[in-house]
Amino acid sequence: MKRLSLLLAAILAAFTATIRPCAAQADAPTADEVKAVAEEACIYGLPLVMAYTASHEFWLDKSSSQYKSPMGELVHSRRVFTYEDTAVIVPNSDTPYSFVCLDLRAEPWVVSVPEVEKERYFSVQMVDWNTFNFGYIGSRATGNAAGDFLVVGPDWKGQAPAGIKGVLRSSSQFAIAIIRTQLFGPDDMKNVAKIQDGYQVRPLSAFLKQPAPPAAAAMDFPKANAELAKENFFGLLEFVMQVAPPGPEEKDIRAKLARIGVGPEKKSDFKDLPPAHKAAALEGVKAGMAKVQERMGSIGKRINGWQVGSAFGNRDFYKGDWLLRAAAAQAGIFGNNAEEAVYPMTRWLPDGEVIDTSKNSYEITFPAGHFPPAKAFWSVTIYDGKSQLLIKNPINRYLINSPMLPGMKKNDGGSITLHIRKDSPGSDKESNWLPAPDGPVYLVMRLYWPQTESPSILPPGEGGWAPPAVQMVK
Repeated sequence: MKRLSLLLAAILAAFTATIRPCAAQADAPTADEVKAVAEEACIYGLPLVMAYTASHEFWLDKSSSQYKSPMGELVHSRRVFTYEDTAVIVPNSDTPYSFVCLDLRAEPWVVSVPEVEKERYFSVQMVDWNTFNFGYIGSRATGNAAGDFLVVGPDWKGQAPAGIKGVLRSSSQFAIAIIRTQLFGPDDMKNVAKIQDGYQVRPLSAFLKQPAPPAAAAMDFPKANAELAKENFFGLLEFVMQVAPPGPEEKDIRAKLARIGVGPEKKSDFKDLPPAHKAAALEGVKAGMAKVQERMGSIGKRINGWQVGSAFGNRDFYKGDWLLRAAAAQAGIFGNNAEEAVYPMTRWLPDGEVIDTSKNSYEITFPAGHFPPAKAFWSVTIYDGKSQLLIKNPINRYLINSPMLPGMKKNDGGSITLHIRKDSPGSDKESNWLPAPDGPVYLVMRLYWPQTESPSILPPGEGGWAPPAVQMVK
């Protein structure tokens, strides 16, 4: 709660520094309008600010501990995420990643993938600064064959050249490619590295071996990190709005923002608010953030204490539901569409009691033959319940996944029990241990390429397979 209170205070400060003081204007917004717009602005803007902040840390701020590479330069992680990776909450520690951020203003880019052996899952998730997943390449979407795919910006009106297998259109002028390559175990990293080295990104002109068009104008990218995102929330939102032209469903919310001086052409330099407006803004910000937190807990359906639903997709998926989009970003930004991966998540026992490993130990038991139904792989990852980040622990283990099953201890009858506790359960059970924090826990199950035949978790919250409940050890 303290962390949330600080966040609210910071966003309020940003809001009151942004809103246009218009007490003397004939068309000045009322206090009630300010409250309503403050609430909607926080909900609408949260994913955009989070996406830009992560992008700034990964590709623009060379001093950041999370810096990956310059924009347009594909970089490969030859490891999985650990507790030291903090730019993105709820990080996936299953697959080594490859990343790139593409500036689509001057020309499209071509993303090329090599042939990948049939048994190995890989995916290229294309996501823009609206946090819309606007396209996929990979095992499920396009198969494991080699291919070249064109990524274009929102205003591109060209024609794809011969040999291009598909065109993926971003809703913002900057887009992110997140490439996941399945790792079968620690000894498999050398094989993953060979596949990663086969991924390519090139401007269309380079792909065609033609002269490059004129470069896009230089941009003054505002600094951003977790703290600056709180202090300059609306300034960062305005910047993203400049490079993300509104879709039809955004016109109303952007008109409301403009009413109080927030928009792509605005400069956030307004300092004073009448006391009534300032109080209204505070109420609106609090209400907006509370709604995001509440919506996180109601995504999909509660099944055996797990929240099972679908919260990620493209513009058509959200249909202007900014609250769902904000809750999805807060739950785990840059998550996949349900057909690519489903993410049951929990903080609770089936009766609603919060899982807290500073007080108790817990277990999850998968009956024999009833493991998560995924065509690629599944995992259960544990996070600190407060920060939603991975946990430093003595055995450097952040998850248990299906490739680990051969080395795990089985119960009589073939079931497998995961031990969730902050201290070792003993050497005879350590193969099944998920080291937990000294406090509340956040658990995420991942089913990559969930199977569609029965039993299936699809459609999320309605399928015939259900995640087993977390149980307290008595």
